[in-house]
Amino acid sequence: MNIDRMTSPSNVPEQTGLDHLLIAMRPRLHRYCARMVGSVIDGEDIVQDALIKAVQAWPAAVPIAQPEGWLFRIAHNTALDFLRRRSRLEALQMGEEAELMADAHDATTLREMARLGLRLFMQLPVGQRGSVILIDVLGCTPQEVCDITNMSLAAVKAALHRGRARLRELAASSEDLPQPALAPAEQARLSAYAARFNAHDFDAVRAMLADDIRLDLVGRTRMRGKVEVSRYFGNYAKASDWHLVPGMVEGRPALLVVDPGRPDAVPSYFMLLQWAADGVISIRDFRHAAYVIDGADYRLSP
Repeated sequence: MNIDRMTSPSNVPEQTGLDHLLIAMRPRLHRYCARMVGSVIDGEDIVQDALIKAVQAWPAAVPIAQPEGWLFRIAHNTALDFLRRRSRLEALQMGEEAELMADAHDATTLREMARLGLRLFMQLPVGQRGSVILIDVLGCTPQEVCDITNMSLAAVKAALHRGRARLRELAASSEDLPQPALAPAEQARLSAYAARFNAHDFDAVRAMLADDIRLDLVGRTRMRGKVEVSRYFGNYAKASDWHLVPGMVEGRPALLVVDPGRPDAVPSYFMLLQWAADGVISIRDFRHAAYVIDGADYRLSP
């Protein structure tokens, strides 16, 4: 479900401001969820689930005192539910409530923690992970973390202290594992799609689509069927800020989008394609959710 559908008049009274809150908070919620579960792609799925829950729980009459904290609580609990389903949830209780004073989260610490790879965060217990992400990556106060996670202030400070120390150990000792290369057949399919797309030969691109193609233009709309999805390419024909490069995101085949004037620049967003015998059966395009690539493990094909 996309945000446009979730905030339609049939679901939310007009002029409530919920739609503005969801749009404004979505990148920060994703930053948190992606680091909690170790995947920018799964993180976006969790954000979408959390936003649906927020729409369903939004009170029609009684205002929420701290709407951002309320939304973070929903996202936090949704991320925990996801971890439980993956059987990766660790004990949330710290076991001891010692009054450990956490180091001040200065600008150096914030930059240091924010740039760490998602895989490192996944090696922390959930309580430590959530505390470090909320405070050092997103700038929350310890008290706000208590409200979001239902941990005591002492437990938050202990988790933050230990989490920071463990992350620094992991960052100092870790070596990036080589990422898998694209299989030759996958490389050929992605390269053919990208070449036709980059040449603005959208008729040739449409010929690669299966009749029951599904499109998820994340944060905007969803389409189904070759006729309906074909209209999507018209918007790309009018734009000039994209160039597709085959590659991988979190080990999945992907098309990464770079500035055509700066082909060596960091990709701004990506697309995920799924194939079947009849052609492309699914496109997930993050053009309008570019925040999803923040922190992603990606690789451009040579």
